[in-house]
Amino acid sequence: RGGFRLEARFAAPAAGVTAVFGPSGAGKTTLLRAIVGLERARGRVAVGGEVWQDEGTGRLVPVHRRGIGYVAQEPALLEHLTVAGNLRYAARRTRGGRAPDEAARLAGVTGLLGRRPRTLSGGERRRAALARALVAARTLLVLDEPFAGLDAPARDALLADLSGLVRALGVPVLLVTHDLGEAVRLASHLVYMERGRVLAGGPLPDLLARADLPLARREDAGAVLEAEVTAWDAAEGITTLRAGGLTLHVAGRHGAPGERLRARVLARDVSLALDPPGRTSILNVLPAKVAGVHEDPAGPCVLVALDCAGQRLLARITRRSLRRLGIAPGLRVHAQIKAVAVVAP
Repeated sequence: RGGFRLEARFAAPAAGVTAVFGPSGAGKTTLLRAIVGLERARGRVAVGGEVWQDEGTGRLVPVHRRGIGYVAQEPALLEHLTVAGNLRYAARRTRGGRAPDEAARLAGVTGLLGRRPRTLSGGERRRAALARALVAARTLLVLDEPFAGLDAPARDALLADLSGLVRALGVPVLLVTHDLGEAVRLASHLVYMERGRVLAGGPLPDLLARADLPLARREDAGAVLEAEVTAWDAAEGITTLRAGGLTLHVAGRHGAPGERLRARVLARDVSLALDPPGRTSILNVLPAKVAGVHEDPAGPCVLVALDCAGQRLLARITRRSLRRLGIAPGLRVHAQIKAVAVVAP
């Protein structure tokens, strides 16, 4: 279309959230629209064992029979109907999704059912569109930049609610975003795109820890650890996490003991030392082994991949530090991370 070529081949889990991530113009929305059926692309699309499109056999399931709940970047609510009317309209056109009352409760719009779209704020309109999508989502829920254009409070509130909502849904979710933080917060699986091509796909923590992908050249590159809260020190304001054989101390309260969460450690926040530091304010000093060194031809730094008790971390250091410390694969080092630098949303 218009000289743009889409080359996308990937498989995603039939449960949880898969984030399609990449820079603007990567083809994320085009891919999404092709999956939904709003744009025709050559190839094959199958969800949950049901083939929606197959060029080889000529099969093409109409959009309204695919059981998809779709939240577009601009919520296209029917302006002449109330929020309740929009949900009832969606229920008449689809079968097998959530009942309108349940969808309204899950999306947090029970108090908005009698209002018309023109009276809603941006965040309220997005929630109403989400409720309508839940009514239709029998096999797949698709979210195309669901937080775009929202102010910070509305974005944070919707992000928190979606984080809980997606765990309760019985259908897979496909999330398109250009914000890596949103993907980390919501997704278990990641598909990375550039220039119309899928460059990689797999479990989100695995892809973010790969220093060979363009993701690693981003300013917010780093590792995501699946962790469990083991302790909360109220007197000092420190949460202790356990990720495999790794222990991390995080500033502030994050969950309760026994709760599972994700910890994000950015590569720019990890420094390296050859010897254990003496008296220091840094609470996380982790023995590590250098797994690899990856050059960035466009910048003054290198990315060092680390194995810390079986967990993969990344450290961004200068070439001067690399040379002075003699950093090379196999070298034993100490990774230093300030407790205030660990993000545990």
